[in-house]
Amino acid sequence: MKPVALTVAGSDSGGGAGIQADLKTMESLGVFGTSAITAITAQNTRGVDRVDVLSQEMVYAQIKSVATDFSVRAAKTGMLGNAAIIETVARAIDDFSLVHLVVDTVMVSKSGHRLLESDAELMLKKVLLARAYLITPNLPEAEALLGIKITSLKEMKEAAHSLFAFGPKHVLIKGGHLATPNASDVFFDGKKITVLDAVRIDTTSTHGTGCTLSAAIAAYLAKGYPVLDACRKAKEYLTQALLNAQPLGHGHGPVNHFWKQV
Repeated sequence: MKPVALTVAGSDSGGGAGIQADLKTMESLGVFGTSAITAITAQNTRGVDRVDVLSQEMVYAQIKSVATDFSVRAAKTGMLGNAAIIETVARAIDDFSLVHLVVDTVMVSKSGHRLLESDAELMLKKVLLARAYLITPNLPEAEALLGIKITSLKEMKEAAHSLFAFGPKHVLIKGGHLATPNASDVFFDGKKITVLDAVRIDTTSTHGTGCTLSAAIAAYLAKGYPVLDACRKAKEYLTQALLNAQPLGHGHGPVNHFWKQV
């Protein structure tokens, strides 16, 4: 029987990020993906044209429907949109005892469109990070959460300690935005720093990389992998998805979520 995972995120009409990327990732890794949509976006590989955030009642109802029927072994959040949705998701996590929660701190799209209202960042830090089993900010998100600049691997390690103070059980800071030969991520469990390295892939098909990585981590957690192993396996999966990406669209195209079947 397939393990079940839940994604709580926005819908991407272009299919490369958000709910669509999460479900493709989970399915490709042998996990049954369920979803609660927080927002509907009109977007493609070139940018985001419109965002309509759903009501907090509808978001809660979706999570309830899934959690009261399926045995959800891991969950992840992506685009949450506003403070009310964040508060609602936090309440649902408690109400339905959702474990192994991966919080992908989505704030701005690849094209630069803000996906989280500025006043919601405080709510994210206040109520959601402390409920997370793992948080996965990229460098701009880590900088926004901490109010600092991060320009080196050393500063990433220091930032991991600072983010851990918000209450998550584990932190993974993604270093793809650093100008380094490798794509290095920093994992911190409260005691030990581990650097996860991968070859940097020269490609424009990078839409949805953060969604894909966090969904892959959630999938591996649902399959019973320890969190550090889940992060390593997810990074390997994403590297291959980037290597095997096909040129689609006229902007930042999607990764290839089903590279194993090629």
